[in-house]
Amino acid sequence: MCREEASDLSSLKPLLDERGVALFAVVKENIASEIQDFRAYFNGEIFLDQQMCFYGVKRRTMRSLGFARFGVWRNLLQVWRRGYHGNRKGEGFVLGGLYVIGPENQGILLEHHEKEFGDKAYLSAVRTAVSRIQNTKETQDN
Repeated sequence: MCREEASDLSSLKPLLDERGVALFAVVKENIASEIQDFRAYFNGEIFLDQQMCFYGVKRRTMRSLGFARFGVWRNLLQVWRRGYHGNRKGEGFVLGGLYVIGPENQGILLEHHEKEFGDKAYLSAVRTAVSRIQNTKETQDN
């Protein structure tokens, strides 16, 4: 399901470029050509964090019982209807998230933690957070 979110976020690339905002993804594993395949959906830099340092001390996971949740099935169906198909490789139980981080002292402008598989941040919330980023001298020079 992260491929759909990656594609949606990549659709904001013109807005991000205009505001001087970089787009990054942090992934926890690279099985076979997984990262290379992901690049077809994501228009930003991808970092591999096999030690999962970025994911924090307490990793948020949803075990196989998560598939008993209605929201997970609704999200899977929605992704499938939009034509996104995962590779079903790897561990697959760690929940993801999204941050919009402003420069210098602005800090975190949007923080979204996936609550169940396929729970993603609203693009309107991402756009709003990006619009709140204050340009600094460094972002103006880019």
